[in-house]
Amino acid sequence: MMNEPSKTAAVVSPGEAQGGSDLAGELAAARAEIARLTAEYDDLTLLYEATIEHGEAVEDQLADSNLALQKTQARLEAELLDAERYVMSILPAPRQAVPATEWSLVPSTELGGDSFGYHDIDEDHIAFYLLDVCGHGVGAALLSVAAIKVLQSSALPATDFREPHSVLCALNEAFPMEKQNGMFFTIWYGVYQRTTATLLYASGGHPPAIHLRAGADGRTRSTHLMTRGGMAIGALPDMSYESERIAIEPGDRLLLISDGTFEVSGPDGDMLGIDDLTKFVTMQSDHPQAVLDWVRSFNADGPLPDDFSLLRIQF
Repeated sequence: MMNEPSKTAAVVSPGEAQGGSDLAGELAAARAEIARLTAEYDDLTLLYEATIEHGEAVEDQLADSNLALQKTQARLEAELLDAERYVMSILPAPRQAVPATEWSLVPSTELGGDSFGYHDIDEDHIAFYLLDVCGHGVGAALLSVAAIKVLQSSALPATDFREPHSVLCALNEAFPMEKQNGMFFTIWYGVYQRTTATLLYASGGHPPAIHLRAGADGRTRSTHLMTRGGMAIGALPDMSYESERIAIEPGDRLLLISDGTFEVSGPDGDMLGIDDLTKFVTMQSDHPQAVLDWVRSFNADGPLPDDFSLLRIQF
């Protein structure tokens, strides 16, 4: 009998079995990690797409907001310009007849608190006045306009507008600061009588007017015109004011000013004063544009720190 070929059975060693098991485990772990990373990638893709979409929406919202802001700003600027035009429109035109006038008013912002006026009270009396409301902006401009309108229309009850002290007392009662959002104003008010060639005046917390007269020697002499003790209008109730009188000669000039005409820092850092202004108008020029140019020469670039207003009266 012939022997059949022997069949050799495949024998796997324990080490090889363990290696195969480890490889399968690593493969399964790799597949799981790939699945996790794939899921994370999908989540990140969704987040990125959502972020882009949200960013575009935010950009659209910002663009809409900027456009709305620009429209609002343009509207406010237009309204401020209209208000500025109105404030300037109520100022009187320069007078050609004696007493002749010329003036300059330059607000430090779009709307300031300075204003002035002049008008005939009757055939023999003409009033001149300049006021300065504390602060700047819309509130100051509104109070300034209200006060000027009252003076222009002689709308103070039981008041003789030919008597400056009476006018200031009535203004003080009509515009108490507690009813004007805490604001008050200073004023210089004078009345020129043609037949007597005299000027009766009073001031309430305001810088003095500058009276200029050419002497026989050709030199110009100056006098400060103000009344003592008068508080700013509206600051305290039941205030009393006094009037004083000065004779006026042909050729005399009178400058009504606000503190913005001289309270400007000079090149050495010192503040100009009323005496500096008086010296300039006495020695150089008392015309409003010349004074404005002089004041600006001391000021740094940009607007003046306060409203500039100057009313020149030539008798």
